[in-house]
Amino acid sequence: MSYAEAIKTAQALATMFPLLGGSTSRKDYEDALRMVEYLVEHEPDSPLIDMLAARIEKYEDEAPEFAEFNARIASVPAGVSVLRVIMDQYHLTQSDFEQEIGKKSLVSRILSGQRSLTLAHIKALAARFHIKPELFL
Repeated sequence: MSYAEAIKTAQALATMFPLLGGSTSRKDYEDALRMVEYLVEHEPDSPLIDMLAARIEKYEDEAPEFAEFNARIASVPAGVSVLRVIMDQYHLTQSDFEQEIGKKSLVSRILSGQRSLTLAHIKALAARFHIKPELFL
């Protein structure tokens, strides 16, 4: 493939998916999301997934409508985020962590940011869910 062909192909992709060309349009963002969803289902090895995902991430990092959400996410400690994902994925409640953390009230205080996960909590959670303790740090 020649440089000219590569440039032409890149321009064609940017025409089909303007987000790849730097568009900041909400519509172009949503079109890119739909394409990634389609590709993940039907063409999971397509390099277009990585290209679009990078631009989607950039849009979500910079778009004003995501600013408040991004600020809230950044303020949540990693351990709390991981614990919330575990609860969601395994359909668990605060009461389900008595062995690893303790009483429901302590889990509630950890989730609200009033208390922190201890090293013992992290080790117990990592062992139970077969994940690396570093995820909580």
